[in-house]
Amino acid sequence: MPAASVSTPTVPSAGRAAGSGPGLPGGRAAVFGQVVNRASIAAVFYVALLFVASRYAISLHLELPGEWLMNAVRYLRQTLISGLTVLVAIGACEALLDERRLGPAALLAARAAAVGGGSMLAALLRVQVTYGTLQPMEWSWFVATVGVWTLNGGLGYALLRYARHERSARARLAQAAREREVLSAQGVQARLSALQAQIEPHFLFNTLAHVQRLYDTDPQRGRHMLRALIDYLRAALPTMRLAGSTLRRELDLARSFLTIVQMRMGERLAFEIRADPALLDCAVPPMVLPTLVENAIKHGLAPLPRGGRIGISACRLPDGDLQIEVADDGQGFVASSGSGVGLANTRSRLLALYGERAALSLESGAGGGVVARVRLPAAPAGTPAAPAGEPA
Repeated sequence: MPAASVSTPTVPSAGRAAGSGPGLPGGRAAVFGQVVNRASIAAVFYVALLFVASRYAISLHLELPGEWLMNAVRYLRQTLISGLTVLVAIGACEALLDERRLGPAALLAARAAAVGGGSMLAALLRVQVTYGTLQPMEWSWFVATVGVWTLNGGLGYALLRYARHERSARARLAQAAREREVLSAQGVQARLSALQAQIEPHFLFNTLAHVQRLYDTDPQRGRHMLRALIDYLRAALPTMRLAGSTLRRELDLARSFLTIVQMRMGERLAFEIRADPALLDCAVPPMVLPTLVENAIKHGLAPLPRGGRIGISACRLPDGDLQIEVADDGQGFVASSGSGVGLANTRSRLLALYGERAALSLESGAGGGVVARVRLPAAPAGTPAAPAGEPA
C-alpha cells in the first residue's frame, strides 16, 4: 500500500503584499506603493483645488485677473506641498509599521506622530520653496498651518484606513467564497473518486457475472451475493447527496462492500468490524471509511496470493475525539503499488472540514501490513460534518 504524501498549496494572504524596493526591505515598498499611488496623489490634487476655490473664488472680482491667477497658483503649490508631504509621511508610516507588532495605542500614537511630523515638515518646506531659504516665520502662522494639515491628514488617514479595511474585507470574503467553491468541488470529487473506485464498470460487471455463475452452480449463494450487491448500492448511492454521514452508515457501507469482495475473493479475504454501539450515531464525513477500506484491499491484500485480513474499529479517545482505524496484514508500504490519490484527497478533505483538529495517519502494522487511523474531533451525535468556520 503506498504512503500518500500531500503537498499543501500556499494561498496568498489578502493582507500585505510582498515586494522589494530601494531602502524598503521585504514588503515595505509594496505597502508604501499602496498608499502613495496615482489615485491618492489625484485625491490630494483635487483637495488642493477645493482649498484654492474656497479661498479665492470670492476675490475674483476684487483683483486683476493676472494677479488673481498668480496668487491662486502660488496657493495651489503651497497646498500641494502640504498635502503630498503628509501623504508621503502616511505612506512611510504604514510601510515602517508593516512588520511590527504594536498594540492599538502604540499604533495610534505612531500614526498621529507621522501626520503631525509630516505637517511640520510641510510648513518648513513651504517657507523654503517660497523664499528660497528658511526664514523666521510667525509662530501663529506655523501653528495654524500645522494644525490645519494635521486635522486634514488625520481625516485622510482615517479614510485611507477605512478604505483599506474595506478592500481587505472584500478580499477575505472573495477568498472565503473561492475556498468554499474549492471545498465543494473537492467534496464532490472525493465522493466521485471513491465511488468510481468501488462502483466502476468492471466491478459491477464482474460482480454480476459472478452472480450469474453462482445462479448456475449455487443459486443460494447467488441470491446471497445479489442481495449484498443491492444492499451495497442502496447504501453507497445516497452518499452522493449527503453533506454529512454517521459512523453507522459508513460501517454499513464498508460491511456491504467487504461482503461482496469476500464472495469474490473467497478465503483470501477475512474481515472484522468492531465499534462501540454508543458511537454509531457520531457524525463523520461521508466516504472516508470506504476509501480507506478500498485502499487496503487494492494495495494491501489483492496483490498477495494468500490475500489477508482487514480489521475495522472505532473508539473514543481519552480527549473525546473519535478514532477510526482500518488495519490490514497485506504487503505493507510499496511505492509502486498506487498513486495514493484517494488518501491524498481524504487528507485534503479532513483539513478543509476540520482544520488541524482532524488527521489521517498511516503506519506499518506490528504484524505487517498498514494501519490507517482517522482522528475526528468530538461532535454531537447526528451532526453532519461541515466545513471549518461554517455552521453545521
